[in-house]
Amino acid sequence: MENTPRTEISTLGEFGLIHHLTKNFELQHAFSVKGIGDDAAVIDNTGKLTVISTDLLLEHVHFDLLYTPLKHLGYKSVVVNLSDIYAMNAEPRQITVSIAVSNRFSVEALEELYEGIYKACEYYKVDLVGGDTTSSVKGMVISITAIGEATDDALVYRDGACPGDLICVSGNLGAAYMGLQLLEREKRIHIENPEIQPDLSDHAYIVGRHLKPEARRDIIAAFSTAGLQPTAMIDLSDGLSNDLRHICEQSGTGAIVYEKQLPIHEDTFSMATTFNIHPTTAALNGGEDYELLFTIAPDKVDLLQDIPHVTVIGTIQDRDSGILLETNQGKQIDMPAQGWNHMRKS
Repeated sequence: MENTPRTEISTLGEFGLIHHLTKNFELQHAFSVKGIGDDAAVIDNTGKLTVISTDLLLEHVHFDLLYTPLKHLGYKSVVVNLSDIYAMNAEPRQITVSIAVSNRFSVEALEELYEGIYKACEYYKVDLVGGDTTSSVKGMVISITAIGEATDDALVYRDGACPGDLICVSGNLGAAYMGLQLLEREKRIHIENPEIQPDLSDHAYIVGRHLKPEARRDIIAAFSTAGLQPTAMIDLSDGLSNDLRHICEQSGTGAIVYEKQLPIHEDTFSMATTFNIHPTTAALNGGEDYELLFTIAPDKVDLLQDIPHVTVIGTIQDRDSGILLETNQGKQIDMPAQGWNHMRKS
């Protein structure tokens, strides 16, 4: 849109920019005593435990603006942090947002980013209570801190899994990874032939799972309604193989996952086949699903009937058993952690 007016960030200054981008955010919770506008936010958690998580998103590492709309990026940057809070069986209440941007970004571009942030705050009912802005020599950096609360008896950690527990996952696996593969392919084609415009309308599901994921607030609410307390839980940001290993390492256990029980969406299966990627590989190693991986005591399995979109995919075993995948052919093999590594060299 060549005719869109451009406002330079320098015309507003740091505090003017913060006020401009956040002026429409209203506090939704009585315990958000003081939000943006002072030296620090003030939060009254009325005796409950405070849960805090921070994620850093870097351009060219975690997102590519060639195919990521800024509004979607803003929304996703909030969701990935809220997912960590839900993975503790806690409720997110507030976030802070800090950004570093180069002079290639205009005020209008940041308005679009914050529109996505606002939509996420509105949908998940969290308050934006602070943050910071600064300049960047190159690209965009987004840092979001999510603050939640829970009672001591409600919190679920990664270290509570025991041999015999059932391994469960919400939703389906590998869709975000296959959406990323498709977007990267279309990006390469467009760079080589700028006149070719990608048509992704037939792949809306997997593209949406990558660009605009959702945190599983519904599963946490269903736990409460069903009276189910997971023994351990983690959100799937780095791939099932990696994140299950985190649970096993911290719980001092092993595990076995059954390939035939892995939930894979038909669009994920189809696109994996197109890319000559085994669908199981996408399900095990693709990151950014933001589903919940959790374990439950075996005598609680009947409670899962009241929780939709959850699949039992395996069993926790003794540590000496290792972490195994039982293939569709009945062969048990080691399941190496090959998921997304944020420190991997590009």
